[in-house]
Amino acid sequence: MELHNVWFVLIAVLWIGYFFLEGFDFGIGILTRLLARDRTEKRVLINTIGPVWDGNEVWLLTAGGATFAAFPEWYATLFSGFYLPLLVILICLIVRGVAFEYRAKRPEETWQRNWETAIFWTSLVPAFLWGVAFGNIVRGVKIDAEFEYVGHVWELLNPYALLGGLVTLTLFTFHGAVFAALKTVGDIRERARHLAERVGLVTAALALGFLLWTQVRSGDGTSLIALVVAVAALAAALVANRAGREGWSFMLSGVTIVAAVAMLFLTLFPNVMPSTLDPDWSLTVTNASSSPYTLKIMTWLAVVATPVVILYQGWTYWVFRKRIGTQHIADPVH
Repeated sequence: MELHNVWFVLIAVLWIGYFFLEGFDFGIGILTRLLARDRTEKRVLINTIGPVWDGNEVWLLTAGGATFAAFPEWYATLFSGFYLPLLVILICLIVRGVAFEYRAKRPEETWQRNWETAIFWTSLVPAFLWGVAFGNIVRGVKIDAEFEYVGHVWELLNPYALLGGLVTLTLFTFHGAVFAALKTVGDIRERARHLAERVGLVTAALALGFLLWTQVRSGDGTSLIALVVAVAALAAALVANRAGREGWSFMLSGVTIVAAVAMLFLTLFPNVMPSTLDPDWSLTVTNASSSPYTLKIMTWLAVVATPVVILYQGWTYWVFRKRIGTQHIADPVH
């Protein structure tokens, strides 16, 4: 396999890892408004991701850096054409990180409530916009002969992309609800399971429509297999959740994300950004890639660094694997 194809696969893996991990991360942020009944329960939910949320974002930074280095034309067209939505996502991620750190710095109720509101919206907005962005990448956008995006930002809000945004929003919320049930004890655990069931049914309907639409537009045999795996895993996750098997439900919801994102990349290849103006103007793994020497150096760096990242992140999840509940939340000391 040629190195530009290898790096297309590696970038797909990085995005899959990001959506798997940041998916429940965003879901927990959304659930601080939908599931938690009081400030103590909000603290429980936030504490379930407290040790890991920043590590999850490493996958996004790595995916962006790898795209910049391996496919500079793709990076340039993507970040110029999608400048506004990606800027909104960036601002949300910055504010979200500050909200996690600053929320408990002062005892005033208004202060804490404002940061909790920020956590909710800066989780919900990126969860939706990532789906819109990837929907447009797969669907194709207006790229001219100079590989520049010449469309308007409002053209990104087309029905296919908006449906993709709703799928990622509901899927991440379901993933987060299952994670909350896995990581908590007591009443909040039971309510998380019931909420996951309701959200999961909505997710299943939206995801099935979006994936079928994608398959009809540009799918083949391999993408069809990914579609079947995604739908079957989501159905199995709902069954496991109903049976109270939170661990299995969480893993199966993760498989849903993995298969769904893999399907998008399978339908995209060998393009990285199709042009709706002329297929010959599409960015591909060949015309958008860096030189073979650059890709070779990057490959050796990835071989060394990737296992280290996976090991330390896996160790973090192992250390903070225990469930928590309201009884573990100490009264604030002022």
